[in-house]
Amino acid sequence: MAEITSIDQLDAAGKRVLVRVDFNVPLADGVVTDNTRIRAALPTITKLVGQGARVILMSHLGRPKGEGFEEAYSLRPAAEHLATLVDAPVLFATDTVGPDAQAKAAALENGQILVLENLRFDKREKKNDPAFCAELASLADSYVNDAFGTAHRAHASTAGVAALLPAYAGYLMQDEVGTLTGMLEQPQRPFVAILGGSKISDKIKVIDALLDKADTLIIGGGMCFTFLMAQGKNVGTSLKEEDWVERAAAMLQKAQDKGVSLLLPTDVVVADAFANDANTQIVSAGAMPDDMMGLDIGPKTAQAYAQAIAGAKTVFWNGPMGVFEMPSFEAGTKAVALAVAQNQQANTVIGGGDSVAAVNKFDLAQHMTFISTGGGASMELVQGEALPGVEALRA
Repeated sequence: MAEITSIDQLDAAGKRVLVRVDFNVPLADGVVTDNTRIRAALPTITKLVGQGARVILMSHLGRPKGEGFEEAYSLRPAAEHLATLVDAPVLFATDTVGPDAQAKAAALENGQILVLENLRFDKREKKNDPAFCAELASLADSYVNDAFGTAHRAHASTAGVAALLPAYAGYLMQDEVGTLTGMLEQPQRPFVAILGGSKISDKIKVIDALLDKADTLIIGGGMCFTFLMAQGKNVGTSLKEEDWVERAAAMLQKAQDKGVSLLLPTDVVVADAFANDANTQIVSAGAMPDDMMGLDIGPKTAQAYAQAIAGAKTVFWNGPMGVFEMPSFEAGTKAVALAVAQNQQANTVIGGGDSVAAVNKFDLAQHMTFISTGGGASMELVQGEALPGVEALRA
């Protein structure tokens, strides 16, 4: 398979470079409350500015209707925040491909940055509309994609425009693709994969792919109850997908056939309501009360999982062990996060989404080898799917 073309192959001096970044950041009262995604794009932006490029940044933010400007989803706060992080002038266009964007892109000087308004204010972005792709491409001489988090979507800004301009991968995109594919193709062993989250139906392809790669597969979160049902256990009122019990049983059999150690909870924190102040108790996974639901793995399970993680040389983690947003049910996820953080001999990869939120909540991010910025994109890459935004960058 052809390699993705690196930004290092681009001589950007004096060129207008259209860069797809992921500035889909949380806002409160018009202020960026978490700048992780903006900071992740800085190496690429700094490289281009340093070369004397005329940098045009584009991103989406939130889920606007696609019928024009919506104040709550404006990228202006992100542009203003970027200006505090870079040593370069940052301008803002009040539209995406309209008169303001065209005029400001044309007038841009070497080393300046222009941020376009939210791509998704135009419904043609998600449709990968050829006319919209052409309008975006007309703003620049070259294209760089540094938004791995949206690489699984074939939108105008991630796939369409790459066909119309010389296209390159930014540093974040290269790191994400290189780290995740390297982990799968040449993992240091033992390779321990940890999967959580609510539904087995959302993760079945990932489970299937990891059973072909990992030595140990640890299961937590709501989806563990469908696996426990496949073992004939009662799971009370826990989240379960009865349509997927047969498939879960097949996964357990596959693990056995391949010699993969698939670990399921042996004890569970159950509650009489989905609430932080619910009545709780710790029970064996085989003795869950009919009228209670499992909301976290129990302490014995947490200890067993931590022990498996401690012996790993490669760790991949995606999905919490329980409802970690509620303090009453955070212990399992915290124990796993600590175990991953404490294993400094391993290459530890956090696969986006809620796992990143958990690592940040417990202030452990600095102890991880790599934290992916793309939940959906990282999952699709792990399960072996081609990502449109990545394929468009192959030479």
